[in-house]
Amino acid sequence: MNYSDIKYADMINGEGIRVSLFVSGCDHFCDGCFNKVSWDKNYGKPFTKEREKEIFDYFKKYGESLRGISLLGGDPTFPDNIEPLIEFLENFKKEFPSKDVWLWSGFTWEQINEDLQKIKLISLCDILVDGKFVENLKNLSLKWRGSLNQRVIDVKQSMRFKKVV
Repeated sequence: MNYSDIKYADMINGEGIRVSLFVSGCDHFCDGCFNKVSWDKNYGKPFTKEREKEIFDYFKKYGESLRGISLLGGDPTFPDNIEPLIEFLENFKKEFPSKDVWLWSGFTWEQINEDLQKIKLISLCDILVDGKFVENLKNLSLKWRGSLNQRVIDVKQSMRFKKVV
């Protein structure tokens, strides 16, 4: 898996101060996408154990002020990203159990729930922002999403009640 950027002390992509990891690879090709360079799965740099350690060291140093981690792209649910992110999040949750995880996907909650690997990845998250960016539904006043069709979903509650919460 490659990544295009890591933003430390990010306050835009989720609640609180966060670390945002932008992975490469996306096959949604949304018109008006803010990060088209990350569509190519080979864009950026390989996400290595050294990068994981760098993120973990940042959480160890600034943990009291950090709320959690955000996974964006590209698309974290792009096939090449799922297994590496599952491994990363399992390690992250062991190391930092009180921190939350937000994930943005071009797939909807319903589409994700048709794919066991995507379900496994999403189950390690707290918040899912789902759905493709749709340019003619773009709304700059929305929090954490770019277009009106996208939803900010509480993953744990949605799994518990078997409906989108």
